[in-house]
Amino acid sequence: MAPSSGADLPLVIALLGPTASGKTALAIELAEALDLAVLSVDSRQMYRHMDVGTAKPTPEQRARVRHELLDLSDPDQPLTLQEFTALAGAAIAAEHRRRGVALLVGGSGLYLKALLAGLQPPAVPPQTALRAQFAALGQPVCHRLLQQNDPRAAGRIAPADAVRTIRALEVLYATGRPLSAQQSQCPPPWRVLELGLDPADLPQRIERRTAALYEGGLVEETAQLIDRFGADCPLLATIGYGEATRLLRGELARDTAIALTERRTRQYAKRQRTWFRRQHQPLWLTDGATAGALEADVLQQAMGAAMGGLG
Repeated sequence: MAPSSGADLPLVIALLGPTASGKTALAIELAEALDLAVLSVDSRQMYRHMDVGTAKPTPEQRARVRHELLDLSDPDQPLTLQEFTALAGAAIAAEHRRRGVALLVGGSGLYLKALLAGLQPPAVPPQTALRAQFAALGQPVCHRLLQQNDPRAAGRIAPADAVRTIRALEVLYATGRPLSAQQSQCPPPWRVLELGLDPADLPQRIERRTAALYEGGLVEETAQLIDRFGADCPLLATIGYGEATRLLRGELARDTAIALTERRTRQYAKRQRTWFRRQHQPLWLTDGATAGALEADVLQQAMGAAMGGLG
């Protein structure tokens, strides 16, 4: 967190935690209480037409408070980390001018780290030809290629994460230098209050979330995405969409697809927990209380910290 000596600096509240931990509901409460926008830091919610499978805030939730950094690009036009941080930096600056406080909410660890620690990725524009070649090779081959040439980057990127794998290879081949060797840090001029959600009932939450995705139209949304952007779109290999694609092809039964999505989500949540505990220093708000009690507790503490900073 930022040193306490910079009391006159604007404040960033970062609400982080693994998937299905309750961030969206709490963020809306917090944003309503403090008259803030919710600035989403989610590596999939930034794409248009990916609503159900990413558990994007509903139209009703978005009507309650303003949400920013959603629907920034189409799925077949992946944003680089540099592009996202530029957009997010502008949104944060706008909130600081308006309220002196900005609220970041999300579970995408690298994106949060880039914003909060000032991680500066290399300024390499998208390489369309390279991306097409890597996509044709397939994700398993691409990740092995990354392991051979940039093991540090490969160690931070999940084997199934095609978007980040291709980006790391893109930087490597475009510049001749590993991505991991080109990232630097320049901490931004903010005070940061990190709040972490990690409820004890996360496995049950994931189970309910997964069932809700399929009941809410994940398979139908996946079919529409395939029709519009093609089955080879890398984002269609991500959690939920990958299983729904296989269901549509007749490779999986619905129950099996749901079970695989739930398992992949639990694995992802485990990686998120590890990342947040190693890379961040949040005030972890975990107890055995109900979700409502936990949210009320977090809201009280966050409001106190924010109002103290504004005073």
